[in-house]
Amino acid sequence: VLGEAVGNLVEMPRSRERSFCCGAGGARMWMEEKIGKRINIERTEEALATGAKTIAVGCPFCSTMVGDGVTAKGQQDNVEVVDVATVLLRSITPMDTTEVV
Repeated sequence: VLGEAVGNLVEMPRSRERSFCCGAGGARMWMEEKIGKRINIERTEEALATGAKTIAVGCPFCSTMVGDGVTAKGQQDNVEVVDVATVLLRSITPMDTTEVV
């Protein structure tokens, strides 16, 4: 997730080798949880707890699951969910096309 300042990367507590899935890869996108809270809500709450304004995800399933979680938490106007490729694109300074030979 990305914090207040541009490029300020904030890792969630469960990351890297101790990562926590959004649930869609395990087909939880199509399941109704009967016990506890939905897995995507759990993961979204972890992301929101960092205070980040942008949550970067790595797959289309994560985009859907975390996006739904952000909406369920009523934060869709305050937090955006984007693919990591979008974060990369935003970090690149546009080339001045007048200098192209």
